[in-house]
Amino acid sequence: MTVHFSSRVDISAPNPIASAEAQAKAQGITLGKLNDSNPTRHGLAPTLVPSVYTADPRGPRMARAALAAFLSDGEDRPDADDLYILSSTSEAYSWLIKLLCDPGDAVLAPKPGYPLIESIARLEGVETVEYQLQFDGSWFIDAAGLEEILDSPHGENIRALVLINPNNPSGSYVKPDERKAIVELCGSHGIALIADEVFYDYSLEPFAGNARLAGEPGVLTFALDGFSKMLAAPHAKVGWIQVSGPAEDVAEAKRRLDVIADDYLPMSDIIAERIPALLEAAPAQTTRVQERVRGNLTRLHELLDADSNGLVNVLRAEGGWNVLLRVPSVIDENELVLGLIEHHKLSGQPGYFFDMTSNGYLAISLLPEPEEFERNVRAILDEVAALLAS
Repeated sequence: MTVHFSSRVDISAPNPIASAEAQAKAQGITLGKLNDSNPTRHGLAPTLVPSVYTADPRGPRMARAALAAFLSDGEDRPDADDLYILSSTSEAYSWLIKLLCDPGDAVLAPKPGYPLIESIARLEGVETVEYQLQFDGSWFIDAAGLEEILDSPHGENIRALVLINPNNPSGSYVKPDERKAIVELCGSHGIALIADEVFYDYSLEPFAGNARLAGEPGVLTFALDGFSKMLAAPHAKVGWIQVSGPAEDVAEAKRRLDVIADDYLPMSDIIAERIPALLEAAPAQTTRVQERVRGNLTRLHELLDADSNGLVNVLRAEGGWNVLLRVPSVIDENELVLGLIEHHKLSGQPGYFFDMTSNGYLAISLLPEPEEFERNVRAILDEVAALLAS
């Protein structure tokens, strides 16, 4: 089926002047502009920002070329023209919902998952339809369940399927067989894939065969990533979209996405010029964070195994830097967190924050320094024991 694109994006034919300008550009002719109001082309750029503003809607070419080189896996290098640089993956969700959905349409989003997706969709006048991740010792995506949703009355208005690879907070990667089934489903139903891969590099206890969805050729795919997680720097607000899929779908998507990107204006050169240096620093920083989260996960297993009460366990986390603890379901999640606040001066996120289907979960970060992390785990174990004894 053909991918549906939103009617909100104006791609009407250009006026005769714009057509003539485009023809001159294609012929290598540089036209002067009587209305050129770009001060940087007239010797008026400030010394702090001396570059000439090029207004490339996808982000400065230099930064996209550096990013394409960084994303190369040695055999396959993304085309810089398939990359869009923007301020964050949150902004990327907003752009893509504008691209694919008319108001009243819907996107499929995983639960448990980011509450952020539902919030952004709502701001765009779009609904979210949940698909539930399943757990049977490890997390998995029920492809038959997805097909049932897409074939239901809800499915008529679904324009995109969101995959978080690995998911947060479940930590589950998309498995090879799941990927194959989902690509086929999206292709047969004419919907696009949005693959959020910001946690991809932080593997914990993965299964074999997982891979990035970035570059997926089988269906129109928008892969999201950025510095916020890669550099463990939420204040480094740089994200990107990599577009891939069948050539005709990719060309049409980029034609329309260019309109959106142009309306929102390209990333600031002040930030973009730092991207190559940040990319150079990324591998070492990712390794540093990996060592922390893997070390804390190892210590978490040791603490839970040593707990004489044996009341708390951790669900297998394949990737990311958060894990889900399972506590006795007779304990109310609110009561647990309120007890941690009162007795240990610690707050937390219970399972219902992520739309877990049953009671008895608590998300815990693997990022704290080891001593603080151990104190946090011991506080949870003490509070669980106290609640069951009361």
